[in-house]
Amino acid sequence: MSPIGQVALVTGAGRGIGAAVTGRLARLGYTVAAIARTRSQLEAVAAETGAVPFVCDLADATAVETTAAALLERFGRIDVLVNNAGLVVRHPVEGHAVEDWDRVQAVNLRAPFQWARACLPGMRARRAGRIVNISSISGTLGTPGLSAYCASKWGLIGFTRALSEEVKGDGVIVTALCPGSVDTEMLRGSGYAPDMTAEQVAEVVEFLVRAPSAIAGCALEMFG
Repeated sequence: MSPIGQVALVTGAGRGIGAAVTGRLARLGYTVAAIARTRSQLEAVAAETGAVPFVCDLADATAVETTAAALLERFGRIDVLVNNAGLVVRHPVEGHAVEDWDRVQAVNLRAPFQWARACLPGMRARRAGRIVNISSISGTLGTPGLSAYCASKWGLIGFTRALSEEVKGDGVIVTALCPGSVDTEMLRGSGYAPDMTAEQVAEVVEFLVRAPSAIAGCALEMFG
């Protein structure tokens, strides 16, 4: 399937994995709609890759709906959705602020649901589409102080598998990717050493975007 004339949407595109995925998909020939909260980072990525920038706070459900509508009005289609944006709050459960918990779930889990819901009608009508959800190795294990993050990433794998079953036979392939320690700003200060680069993760995203339908519903782990 040639990417020429097709549109990819990447969230969290202002830095790290999202910026690397944006660049790789743009080089493949996709028109890339790049979503991020920080305008300066997003515009730098757009200038480097040719992506079309859209500023959006994914913790704001109304902003996500408005941005999705603007995207579909501008491009008329989304062929590839990469739900990459992620937020981490490090705190023990005891004393963990409810507001912080809710924001992590909103960015990491609710927003992917909203983007998928917006993109699915067109994908199903065309009987073609790819959704790649960037989970984490933290979606397969527990880490002290990361209860909100782990819960959201476990949930994203569950969402991936349920959605994959919903669209089975409709030409839409839904997968998840679970990287370990990636050399990004999010990892710095965590105490963990990086095992892989953002570009290496982007390379696997490209594989998932182009892989055969037999891979549908997988949660592919990357250990570096």
